[in-house]
Amino acid sequence: MFTLPIVNPTLSFLVVLLVILLAPIVMGKLRIPHIIGMVLAGAALGQFGFNVLERDDSFQLFGNVGLYYIMFLAALEMDLEGLRRRKQSVTLFGFISFIIPFLLTWLVCQTVLGYSLTTSLLLGSIMSSNTLVAYPIVRRFNLQHKPSVLLSVGGTMISLMLALISLAVIESLNKGETDWWFWPLFAVKFFVYGAAMTLIIPRLARYFLRKYSDAVMQFIFVLAMMFMSAFFSDMVGLEGIFGAFVAGVIMNRYIPALSPLMNRLEFTGNALFIPYFLIGVGMLINVRVLFTDTNILWVVLALVLIGTLGKGIAAYAASFIERLPLSSGHMIFGLTSAHAAGAIAMMLVGLDMTLSDGSPVINDTILNSVVAMILFTCIISSLITEQSALTITLRDRELAKDETPDQDDEKIIIPVKYPEYAEQLVTMGMLMRNPKLHRELVALNVVYDDQKMRRNQEEGQKLLKQVVRVASAADVPITTQVRIAANIANGIKHAFKEFNASEVLLGMHMHKDVSNNFWGQFHQSLFNGLNRQIMMARLHQPLNTIRRIQVAVPSRAQYESGFYRWVERLSRLAENLECRILFHGRLDTLEFLQQYIRNNHPDMRVDYEEMEHWNELPHLASTISEDHLFVVVTARKGTISYKNAQERLPAEIKKYFKGKNLLIIFPDQYGDLDQNMTFAQSQHTEDRSAYEVIRDWINQE
Repeated sequence: MFTLPIVNPTLSFLVVLLVILLAPIVMGKLRIPHIIGMVLAGAALGQFGFNVLERDDSFQLFGNVGLYYIMFLAALEMDLEGLRRRKQSVTLFGFISFIIPFLLTWLVCQTVLGYSLTTSLLLGSIMSSNTLVAYPIVRRFNLQHKPSVLLSVGGTMISLMLALISLAVIESLNKGETDWWFWPLFAVKFFVYGAAMTLIIPRLARYFLRKYSDAVMQFIFVLAMMFMSAFFSDMVGLEGIFGAFVAGVIMNRYIPALSPLMNRLEFTGNALFIPYFLIGVGMLINVRVLFTDTNILWVVLALVLIGTLGKGIAAYAASFIERLPLSSGHMIFGLTSAHAAGAIAMMLVGLDMTLSDGSPVINDTILNSVVAMILFTCIISSLITEQSALTITLRDRELAKDETPDQDDEKIIIPVKYPEYAEQLVTMGMLMRNPKLHRELVALNVVYDDQKMRRNQEEGQKLLKQVVRVASAADVPITTQVRIAANIANGIKHAFKEFNASEVLLGMHMHKDVSNNFWGQFHQSLFNGLNRQIMMARLHQPLNTIRRIQVAVPSRAQYESGFYRWVERLSRLAENLECRILFHGRLDTLEFLQQYIRNNHPDMRVDYEEMEHWNELPHLASTISEDHLFVVVTARKGTISYKNAQERLPAEIKKYFKGKNLLIIFPDQYGDLDQNMTFAQSQHTEDRSAYEVIRDWINQE
């Protein structure tokens, strides 16, 4: 017989899935953020609503996972380099975002509401923390790297940490256990925890991601690291959400934003765990109390006003100090004004505390008021974040219209042959492409027109299906083709023209030793038949475990027509891998590189080191570790940056760079020369000899 609440686990899960499915549809028609729909649905279905669902252990489990997921994804998607540059601003904002609501709440609770000192301090801790409930809205608008979002995420963790520390102090004071050794002991535990996570997680990540490429195993490994960090954080005295954030920060550089692994993490969290958490929060809310107890209404009003006011003062003060536009101030306020996870955790701690007269620190009125406050602050946060995200997006589009972007013909073609290497090449192509252009990659398999053609065609189709899965997992469009040709190089050249490609990314043969005839007839035919950019990669480990990119640049490379194409590809690769890039070259060439990167990729971590002559190339071998990617920018014969020393490159690779991760680039020799010289002068106006150098070289030719 059908009874309420539902006890059948299958039917209960079905109801939750229907809520997750229908809430965005209904809220979208009402122009209300989806998050509010989840919370309201939980309030309606919970024990204080229509009592359809019981908040059992499943909601506790999935709710915790969803909460950890929000913090973990926020840390994974942070621009750590931008955070480092703004560390003082983030620290300041985190402190004022904690202290202002804390003091305001404590003062109002003491003077207006008449609560005890312990209760007032506890409520101050609750209101000084916040939860990034509205962060999925930021992700939907793809604004994760905005300065306002960086301030919000970093400040949230600092204010949460300070709130949890204050909670630990309040709890110890209430028990009479705070002695002189409390702070030293806490500091030691916190230091040991941070050092252990910093040492353990990176080493495990590098080992596991290099050794195992299975998608399911990598996904489970990442979740295991998140929960391990959350568990030890809880043991130290800081809630698990802090540990989940720490795990995300440490794993940030090992999970590129455009990787299939990141796509799987985001999909799973957004589809199941995060909605479960939001529905569970809603089930705690008793809306009826607001209409039956006027005292609760005043307490809720006071908490919402004071908490929101304190967070608002901190948010707009931070935006003013950082000289951010008003819409960014709205964004900071929206993200940091919601109270959910931290408030619930601290409230549960307060329920076990009693005053000296035996009365509870958190009575029923305060409990229901805090839960109702969570509902209202989540609604305020979601509405403001949605509106500010829309405003920032429209503002960025208007700014983009005012610019005159160059016509980019980017279309990367990737010939693949070996299954164990194809995924690496496609991943590199995904990290190099410009996602704003929405251009697909082209995966190509060329087979000989001989007796084994049919069997090779079938093998090629299987291989291309494999790379399609990799690209699809990262939501990157890809086109595939199995091509029959009498000559592999001719097959690639014909496909290049057919797809109107801009460059080729192919693998270097790793099944034989590199020799002096390394280029061979295949490569020579490809170089001679294509005047566009050709990139040859040899990778011995996954790209997400690369710690540094080192680039050897020949002199006069800045005068080649394809100079800015390969610089752009390497810049995107370094940014997506979040690793440092080091350019070796002549000072005049490095000046061009520095100017371009400063104008187009100011947040990239980059260094420059002078290399007087190409003969110094072998000396770089000692500086290149196993987890570095060494890039050699070479040239075709007859071009302005070509030099005889480049003839020794195959032998030097064999002797000095054996076992290293390599990328060899033959730049573009295509384009309007006058246009490229004009662009070069615009990028480096101080060096007016560029035009004369190229003209003299042309005249000599």
